[in-house]
Amino acid sequence: MSKVRLFGVICLAILLGILAGCTGGGEEEKLKKITIAEPVHLTGYLPLYAAIHEGYFEEEGLDVEVVTATGGAHVTTVVSGDAWGNIAGPDSNALANIDSNDPIVSVVNVVNRANVYLMADGDTPPAGASEEELAAYLEGKTIAAGRYGGSPNLLTRYLIMELGMEPGKDVLLEEPADASAVVSLVENGQADIANGAEPQIYEGIEKGVWNEPFYGFPSLGDYPYSVISVKQSTIDEDPETVQKFVEAITKALKAVDEDEELAMRVLKKEFPTTEEASLQASLDRAYADELWSKDGYITEEATDKTMDVVTKTGVYKGDYKYEELVNMEFVEALE
Repeated sequence: MSKVRLFGVICLAILLGILAGCTGGGEEEKLKKITIAEPVHLTGYLPLYAAIHEGYFEEEGLDVEVVTATGGAHVTTVVSGDAWGNIAGPDSNALANIDSNDPIVSVVNVVNRANVYLMADGDTPPAGASEEELAAYLEGKTIAAGRYGGSPNLLTRYLIMELGMEPGKDVLLEEPADASAVVSLVENGQADIANGAEPQIYEGIEKGVWNEPFYGFPSLGDYPYSVISVKQSTIDEDPETVQKFVEAITKALKAVDEDEELAMRVLKKEFPTTEEASLQASLDRAYADELWSKDGYITEEATDKTMDVVTKTGVYKGDYKYEELVNMEFVEALE
């Protein structure tokens, strides 16, 4: 083979190698990158994580990253545009929407129960389950209630008020910004009761800090505790991406509902340092309480419950309209 011909073959091989490399990375480059802000990394957000790990987002051409933004930043990062969307309650978004010309709107349900429970120090539960007995039990006690303005805190305040008592007077509240601090507050004797969810419940039981919850807010029934929301401008300018996201989430909701092994597999990936017994306790409680939405739908009646909580506790003042907080067109398009 002549030197000229050999040189040509080498150049052709190099060119084909370059083209092959470009082609090989093409699929990844086509994925649309979006960020979802979460207020805390929680086992309750399992369907969102499942959509990532099981490839449902990728099937829709999306590369979804979840970032933890505490202290209410999971909402403000959407307002600022640093996050494409968030996982939160429509009530949290309503607070940010006041006087906004680009409101945050909920497009698909994930956690359809109020994922908050009350656990008490010691072995003495309330005398009974009636409102009178529960009020008598809570009166004079201190509850580690979490950050003021956060859903666990507001639900706790709401319950106290529904029982005819005044938060901060008849029942004292410790309000740490770090939700994980509620275990240590009870353990160290700074609070008699804590609110929280799994895996905190299991952790406290294992440490001997408390027993099984004596009250669970899932008893409120359908309650859009954690839903995916985006700005109205996103819906207007890029409805295709919103539709793809909703399709992936609904696939994940169905998969988690039908396959507990898949659910555990995803939890192990998201919480690799958490012992399996704790993850199993989280799953057992979630399935028992029907924690997750099965179809992604957010009803008007359930939304009214969340808004009743923020209104009664005084955090939200003014009127609201369901159709301004929630847009179910993308979920309905799947039917």
